[in-house]
Amino acid sequence: MNVLAPTRTVTEEEPFGWYQRILRPLLFQFDPESVHEFALQAMHLGGNPFIQPFVQALYGFEDQRLAIRLFGRVFPNPLGLAAGFDKNAVALPFLSALGFGHIELGTVTPRPQQGNPRPRIFRLPQDRGVINRMGFPSQGVDAVLEHLPSQ
Repeated sequence: MNVLAPTRTVTEEEPFGWYQRILRPLLFQFDPESVHEFALQAMHLGGNPFIQPFVQALYGFEDQRLAIRLFGRVFPNPLGLAAGFDKNAVALPFLSALGFGHIELGTVTPRPQQGNPRPRIFRLPQDRGVINRMGFPSQGVDAVLEHLPSQ
């Protein structure tokens, strides 16, 4: 018996099939940075204590077999979210509910800065990628610290 075998098979229809069929084509009609900002605001609202448990139940995943010890810390799994997605820690509770093993915030700058002028994100649909020329926009370290939960 393979102890690492999944306990169930996740199909494209579940839980992200709706994204591929409906939401993604709609979002790709708009500027990528505006879509990103909209998504962060939606995640900020989805991180409230009433909605977060539903998000975690629907999309979160926990399995002790995935836990890893690194640098003296235990991470629940090896899958993390890299810096750049939530630059100012506005969606941290929602992102945590998704089950990431770790989340890297930022880039956080000492003082607020705007970054490069828009447009600064460009889709490459043929390559399924993007070019990021954001230039490190940040609300600054003081604002980010205010967004972090006190623990």
